[in-house]
Amino acid sequence: MSESQYLPARERMLKRIAETRDTARSGLPHWASAADGKWTFTPDGDWTGGAFVGELWLAHLADRSQFPIEDARAALSRMLPRAERLTAFKGFGFYHAGALGSILFKEENARAVALTAARSLRDMFDPHLGLIPLGRDAEEASAVGASESSIDSLQATGLLYWAADELSDARMEEVANAHMRRVLEIHVRQDNSVIQSSTLDHTGKVLRTHTHKGYSDISTWGRAQGWAMLYTAHAAMVRPDEPLWRDYAVRLLDWWIDHVPADLIAFWDFDDPAIPNTGRDTAATAIAAAAALRLASAPGPEGGAKYRLFAERTVTQLSSKYLTPTAPDDPRPPGMLTGGCFTRKAIVRDIDAAQNVELIFGSYFLFECLAILTDLVPPGWI
Repeated sequence: MSESQYLPARERMLKRIAETRDTARSGLPHWASAADGKWTFTPDGDWTGGAFVGELWLAHLADRSQFPIEDARAALSRMLPRAERLTAFKGFGFYHAGALGSILFKEENARAVALTAARSLRDMFDPHLGLIPLGRDAEEASAVGASESSIDSLQATGLLYWAADELSDARMEEVANAHMRRVLEIHVRQDNSVIQSSTLDHTGKVLRTHTHKGYSDISTWGRAQGWAMLYTAHAAMVRPDEPLWRDYAVRLLDWWIDHVPADLIAFWDFDDPAIPNTGRDTAATAIAAAAALRLASAPGPEGGAKYRLFAERTVTQLSSKYLTPTAPDDPRPPGMLTGGCFTRKAIVRDIDAAQNVELIFGSYFLFECLAILTDLVPPGWI
């Protein structure tokens, strides 16, 4: 598709970002009702708030008069208490809220906050485990031990690689590589599907693996596959001299392409026996598209055309089927990415008990894809 074919979807999403900004005066959006678009907010962003700050950076790039840079700065300030909390998941938030502001606009405060979070992640590395554990402040801290890991913890690596370059920090690089390698060894199965979580003992021995947010312990939860694809593709893009990252990204994305439904919108779990009569997850699907665009721009022996085309097709499906329209007879705000699923499991934090909703990180990744496909951001920058 041409750039112009994605512009209407980008404009709808900008309307939603503006509406969200105008209602998020003291917190950050987490998820929104698909019926009316009303957000559930968290005061400091939880693990998801950096996605909205990332939207505001990209929105400023698209329309500087409607989205002054102070919008992103103010939203980032709400996240500051999380910068040194012991959670591997903060890599996601502070990459998009902090590093992205530095990458796009040379924002010094955003850079400083992101580096603080990266140093904290570096110092969380446990040499006995060979990885960064989830940490006592992680969202699942009340249910896991000190030696728990998950594929989600790859969220640390994008921030670590960026910080290693910013600081010429060899230790940061070493931690990012070791963490990436160990987490992938534990959680990527022989068939290239992903299991979400693992429990280790203090020596690093894996005691068990399980998928606590998916259908069963042995199922493939859509977002677990998504995170694995995203961060291996990101590593392939920013560390092209390490062929292992590209190898993993190709295998993981090819598994997704081979198993996703014909309409390209993933079910919440690939192994739910109720398929096709079960929920979808547009957030995992948007993550898959963002991963494919990263891999398409990464140097490698194969061309990236296959992954670029897959991303384009996926974004088209999301935009045409799940992005709310601008219509006078539709009570919902335009530009909402509906169909997101935190999880269908009953054991979940109350704040995450949401299905068929707008998830702020799903919306971020769709908007990021649209920014790339409309040439707002050059491929390989994010």
